[in-house]
Amino acid sequence: LDDGELQRREGLRLGLVEQEPQLPPAETLQDSLLLRATACAAWSEGAPADEREHWRLESRLEEFLHRFGLTGVISPASCSGGERKRAALALALALQPDLLLLDEPTNHLDIEAIERLEELLLKVPAAIVVTHDRVFLDRTTTRIIELDRGVLRSYPGSFAAYEQRKDEELAVEDTARRRFEKFWRQEEAWIRKGVEARRTRNEGRVRRLEQLRIERATRRDRLGNIRFALNAGERSGDLVAEFDRVSKRFAARPLIEDLSMRIMRGDRIGLIGPNGAGKSTLIRLILGELAPDAGTVRLGTRLNIAYFDQLRAQLDPSATLAEAISPGSDWVQLGSERKHIVSYLGEFLFPAQRAKSPISMLSGGERNRLLLARLFAQPANLVLLDEPTNDLDIESLELLEERLQDYKGTLLLVSHDRRFLDNIVTQTLAAEGDGVWREYAGGYSDYLQQRPPMPVGRANEAGKTPARRGSRDRSAGETPAKTRTRLSYKEERELAALPEEIESLEREQTELTARMSEPNYHRLEGERLRGDRKRLAELEELLLEKFARWQSLEEQRARPT
Repeated sequence: LDDGELQRREGLRLGLVEQEPQLPPAETLQDSLLLRATACAAWSEGAPADEREHWRLESRLEEFLHRFGLTGVISPASCSGGERKRAALALALALQPDLLLLDEPTNHLDIEAIERLEELLLKVPAAIVVTHDRVFLDRTTTRIIELDRGVLRSYPGSFAAYEQRKDEELAVEDTARRRFEKFWRQEEAWIRKGVEARRTRNEGRVRRLEQLRIERATRRDRLGNIRFALNAGERSGDLVAEFDRVSKRFAARPLIEDLSMRIMRGDRIGLIGPNGAGKSTLIRLILGELAPDAGTVRLGTRLNIAYFDQLRAQLDPSATLAEAISPGSDWVQLGSERKHIVSYLGEFLFPAQRAKSPISMLSGGERNRLLLARLFAQPANLVLLDEPTNDLDIESLELLEERLQDYKGTLLLVSHDRRFLDNIVTQTLAAEGDGVWREYAGGYSDYLQQRPPMPVGRANEAGKTPARRGSRDRSAGETPAKTRTRLSYKEERELAALPEEIESLEREQTELTARMSEPNYHRLEGERLRGDRKRLAELEELLLEKFARWQSLEEQRARPT
């Protein structure tokens, strides 16, 4: 620290998931995560790592990996960015920290994984989350802490409540700023008269003006917002793209199977589905970067295409910012307006001195802003955006929303940001497994209301109700119940009693978690704290057993006699 003091409770167990988690080299993912655990503060400051506790950690890790759709036997070297993020989250939760620190946890996650994380995060004693995902904030936080111009401010309540209060504060601040500027200009005009200012009776006014100058020089105004407009350019033909019985597979796995659809001028389509479902593949088929295995992709006429790449592979790290926007020229042509490259970059919050800096020096958020600057420097009547919200701050994200809402061309958008989808798209194309894609009217919220009921197998994975959760939570090594044609009288009574038993255990778990989240809880004696943590772990294990038993009995009873 440069100044001040940071107080931390003795023995505090911390968990951390970075923006881009790294996995140590190992033969399996589980081994890699256990190596990562040894360097984790939550593990090193917790209970002694004896053999029994190590076994419990492995058991919990296996459970959380399963919840995030992973298995510990895969190679960490083959994991995608989304799989690395899910694995790091699984480890952080398995370590049972007192305080969990999450830096942009929704980046690289699909919507299903984000919703699962939301459920799990509500059971953590305390968490600090850095994120741009507004729905995630609303569902998981009870307080918003804002860092603005070097000052931390706390806002109790949800993100929606923070937005309302912040708008009111900014309106008051803007009024005060305008009044200050008006008063300062009046005083400057007075001092320029010169003669009167030198009279003794006006020396106080001179000193007041000097103070105003100092105050104005030291005042820190809010950083500007990105300023841009998206030029649709030449009007395209009515038909933008047509898929005729298109199929595409990778390693015999169907991503797109017999897809027929038309994209018409002015359509605003959101693409959703699990990671690896084929969303980016569909975009690359339109771009012509991939050829279909079967069927045809036909593009319309007079198309000017702009593409936002989620991997940022379009950016050459050795090039300068100016070269990325306008190679070989210091000017950018924006419709009928011509702008100097330094001025144009300034609209995306890049200072003049950064224009000649290499792209390799940029942060993730700055690279995203540069991609947007490059994207909007050219007229385009078809815009393809692949995860554009990653690493954007909320103000820039909301401004991007406004510009896309005003855009008159055709838009295809891949995003895990549910509010962004709701605010932008008019149609949703959802990957529903085995290469099947289905179109729904409206945004993500509309899709949730229209989609058909999930099949039994998929519903079990979702973990929305106790009966479903049992299927998901069963450990990989558990032996299924012996095949029987019907339940015995004893099993029927056991099944009937299970819902009440589970409800009682969950009630105790909720009460215990709430007590452990109280501000003064850490002041209790150590024996009480250890006892509560032990009981919480016991409750989790008991609930897993009860859910698994419930699912087993339900499946057994459903079998035909």
